[in-house]
Amino acid sequence: MRFVIFAHSLVSDWNHGNAHFLRGIATELVRRGNFVRILEPSDGWSRRNLIAEHGMAAIKDFQSAYPLIHSELYDPHNLDPEVVLKNADIVIVHEWNSHELVRRIGEHHRQHHGYQLYFHDTHHRCITAPDSMAAYDLRNYDGVLAYGNVIRDIYLAKGWSKNAWTWHEAADTNVFRPLHANRREGDLVWIGNWGDDERAEELREFLIEPVKTLRLKARVYGVRYPPHALDALAAAGIEYGGWLPNHLVPQAFAKFRVTVHVPRRPYATALPGIPTIRPFEALACAIPLASAPWKDSENLFRPGKDFLFAATGAEMTRQLETILNRGGVRQSLTASGLETIRTRHTCAHRVDELARIMEARVPKRMAGGARR
Repeated sequence: MRFVIFAHSLVSDWNHGNAHFLRGIATELVRRGNFVRILEPSDGWSRRNLIAEHGMAAIKDFQSAYPLIHSELYDPHNLDPEVVLKNADIVIVHEWNSHELVRRIGEHHRQHHGYQLYFHDTHHRCITAPDSMAAYDLRNYDGVLAYGNVIRDIYLAKGWSKNAWTWHEAADTNVFRPLHANRREGDLVWIGNWGDDERAEELREFLIEPVKTLRLKARVYGVRYPPHALDALAAAGIEYGGWLPNHLVPQAFAKFRVTVHVPRRPYATALPGIPTIRPFEALACAIPLASAPWKDSENLFRPGKDFLFAATGAEMTRQLETILNRGGVRQSLTASGLETIRTRHTCAHRVDELARIMEARVPKRMAGGARR
């Protein structure tokens, strides 16, 4: 099958979590013999910031880590859908693209019915920026791939799309797997971006204060940390590691004994059932995980067995102390979490789910075979 994917970026994961899932899905599609063409805008902010901070070496490092996939840069003002969508079977347009691009691709699909067209939503903007999301013209799309039931239901209830399916993110287990480190570098590692203060208080309560209380040797990786955030880390004795390429995260996990998950506020309060991709990746690497509150309304995991929940900062401190001091608890959590990922939440599972969505959408055409 011939896939065409319009992404914000494939090569850059600088403050761009969707790149993680896209890389895993694209790799799995290629491994199964599909042709995958990925287009990203030449002026994308994630790629631009990555190069500004780390140079072209970061792009070359990505290409070495993911030899099966690559992306093409395009000028959004000069894109010709007739050219890039020729002979396509499946087209996926990520929600972090311009309204104009989404409209133009939809208009092309209205005139050319030889492919299926999906809008892919992996963000909280349907709650935090509903006017912007409502402005996307999805009339000519076959439907929306939403990474949670609650987002799927919003599209349907508001009439933004005539069809929508839940398509959760998952771990790329070609990259995220248990590794062995020759030596430990600390007790706790957290990997995530500070962002726009969407979880500033939560990070203080569930990460910074427990580390300070327990006097843990800890390290934090991520971008967009303002001076006051860096000062808070330093005051707690937490080392700041800056940006870490996502494909190196498994090596970082292997050097520490525990990690935590601190969801952004919209996911914890208004969008239940969406953990974002970080817990999938952590559990796939078999590192014990303790999580700040979020509601697993879709039963993705087995809380208390795959990881430990903490309702308050004080409880997070106790959970971390339990994990660090009780080897049996650590072993049980890592084994259970890894089992859940491998049996339910890999990118291979998500490609299977996508195939079922496509087959249900146009069963006769899919059954008849695809162009090569």
